[in-house]
Amino acid sequence: MPARNKRLFLYGLSLLVNILSISASLGFVVVFGDPSGYRTGVTTVALLVPLYVMFAVAREVQSVETLRNRSLGLRRAMGAYVGSVLLLVLGLFFLKVQDLSRLAFAMTVASGGAFLVVGEGLLSMIARVVLGPFPTAEVLILDGARARSVNGMEVIDIARLGLSPDLGKPEMIDAISRIIAPFDRVVIACRPENRRAWSTFLKGSDVGGEILIDRALLDGAIAIGSCGDQDTLIISRGPLGVASRLSKRVFDIVIASGLLLFLSPLLVATAIAIKLDSTGPIFFKQLRVGLGNRMFWILKFRSMHAMLADADGGVSASRNDARITKVGRFIRRTSIDELPQLINVLRGEMSMVGPRPHALGSLAGDALFWEVTDQYWIRHALKPGITGLAQIRGLRGATDNPQELEQRVRCDLEYLSNWSLVEDFMILMRTFRVIMHDKAY
Repeated sequence: MPARNKRLFLYGLSLLVNILSISASLGFVVVFGDPSGYRTGVTTVALLVPLYVMFAVAREVQSVETLRNRSLGLRRAMGAYVGSVLLLVLGLFFLKVQDLSRLAFAMTVASGGAFLVVGEGLLSMIARVVLGPFPTAEVLILDGARARSVNGMEVIDIARLGLSPDLGKPEMIDAISRIIAPFDRVVIACRPENRRAWSTFLKGSDVGGEILIDRALLDGAIAIGSCGDQDTLIISRGPLGVASRLSKRVFDIVIASGLLLFLSPLLVATAIAIKLDSTGPIFFKQLRVGLGNRMFWILKFRSMHAMLADADGGVSASRNDARITKVGRFIRRTSIDELPQLINVLRGEMSMVGPRPHALGSLAGDALFWEVTDQYWIRHALKPGITGLAQIRGLRGATDNPQELEQRVRCDLEYLSNWSLVEDFMILMRTFRVIMHDKAY
């Protein structure tokens, strides 16, 4: 299991143990306190738990820093607990609550804090077992250059694997992306002529990336880092923070599952219509570029005759395209053919909102997308979306010239720079206004 997934497991376990520790104070009140104070204990715990969760998220009790330094984790957890208790006391005071046992309240709060300390100690032992001495996974990539790794850092010589950061070969980018995917931080030691390609590659990656440099070279970096006693240029910070990724993922699951349930009659009717209209499968699968420039299979309702479908997407559909079936013309016009991508969202391959994923053979005029601009690879730093900023601005359908692609890429990079959950919601709402468009053939 990648270190990132192990940490997410520990974050969830940490929050669960903290909640259980606070809740365990009820047992202490029942055993050692006045039985009549049980109602006070229940009320106190019921109010403390949501307050603690709020403070724990705000104080980043679950984070890489607290996994590295467990004493910091304990201090943050207790700080969140004390803040929760003070806010609760303040609320009870202003509400003038009189029918709670002060003794039971004090016993609940004190025992909850004690159990919280015990729980944090238990989590420290579990973290050491799960993560070992290094909470993050780091890799040093050698590309025709030598470098010294530090303790816990894996070393991979991609030249020996026959790989290089060739932005003109998606299969090469995909292979390197899969190599670095399990890691949290990747440090590149490369020849000077390959720095630009690595910089572009890392900016589109979902892993924090840095390039080893001489101290005199600072061009293009967002910050300076280190690898042992060597300097690095930090090119990318990796994906969104844990809280942002969690909120975006919950948003995706809630919206996608709700739409699948609500639209299920339409989905079934479309599937039947496709089967009755032409021979072949209901769904059309196509390989597309996704998160971190790794490829995935996108799902769509089949809108073309099975034998004439373009697997690589090199030939864009035209207004009177003979490949499109009668049903296919309608579902493409109304964007119904895109609805199976809700399954891609639930599988974690796509998001409701993000840069649209493109087929490998997609052309802007006569040029492949990544041949038009190497900024194209940067747009994959977030999951691809069913809709996005470019789509609600009318940039949909076939790209007839390089300028249209450059406009889309600029929109995608703008979205990456300004992401927020509110922005996702607004883009989703505005998508309903452009479901039908002139370039949907």
